[in-house]
Amino acid sequence: MTEKFTLGDKLESLAVNMEDSYYAFDRIKHISSRSLPSRDEIHDITKQLFGLIYPGFFGDQNVTHDNCGAFVRETLESVGSRLYHIIYQCLSYKERSDRHRHMASDTVVAFLGELPKVREVLASDVLAGYRGDPASQGTDEVVFSYPATIAVGTYRLAHELRKFGVPLMPRIMTEHAHNLTGVDISPGAHIGRGFFIDHGTGVVVGETAIIGDNCKLYQGVTLGAISFPHDEEGQIIRGHKRHPTLGDEVVVYSNATVLGNVTIGKGSTIGGGVFLTRSVPPGCTVSAKQAELRYRNRCDFLGRGHVTEFDI
Repeated sequence: MTEKFTLGDKLESLAVNMEDSYYAFDRIKHISSRSLPSRDEIHDITKQLFGLIYPGFFGDQNVTHDNCGAFVRETLESVGSRLYHIIYQCLSYKERSDRHRHMASDTVVAFLGELPKVREVLASDVLAGYRGDPASQGTDEVVFSYPATIAVGTYRLAHELRKFGVPLMPRIMTEHAHNLTGVDISPGAHIGRGFFIDHGTGVVVGETAIIGDNCKLYQGVTLGAISFPHDEEGQIIRGHKRHPTLGDEVVVYSNATVLGNVTIGKGSTIGGGVFLTRSVPPGCTVSAKQAELRYRNRCDFLGRGHVTEFDI
């Protein structure tokens, strides 16, 4: 039998020290105030929204032409109720106000009203994935298995909520997608139609990035900031444009880094491994200088042969 462990007479001093730390570091406690929204609930609502956006692919896979209308109505009613409560918590966790109830109600109706338009844009993203990946067997495969579907779909839903002024929830949604896919897209970014991320792992798109229509990113791409403006007290000035703008039809290949408030012109291509901190005119190709490589040719792995070194 496993011996039961107890802290005994150490419990009181450990508890007092822990409680004291709550008040010593006030920013990382949330006590005696309204409850924060549940991250698990937000993740689950996102899954339910995916079932509404991609019927038959996510959630209930038994949607038919005969029951489609009932499915839509039941799902809208269910997800609408859940959204109302979680959005109200997001709006009022710092300060309770009756106006937050009206704001939450109006936001839910407006957000759900935007979903057909969101689906239209996501359809263009899925088609871009199929057209842009010769390994794809069809759009069903893109929807059902590509990480870009989860990352970009979650971003587009979160971006709509952010536009309606909902705090906390949009970032919780996109960070969960980041955890699932390795793709980190800020809900504040502005991304056009026909957007595709091939492979995806390690992609970062910053808050003030703007991406035009029909753009494509490969794994490891960073659209980041190079510096942060500060006020007179040394605090970061938030909301400042600090991330790149990509024109329409820009392609950025794997592990390229584009930093700062720069503009990549329409139709330009940024090669793999490029580190870029300046703007690029339309129709250009930017590539990194070829590295010097050295090869060692071992003729005999047992060490009896001749070893040749040469540059290439």
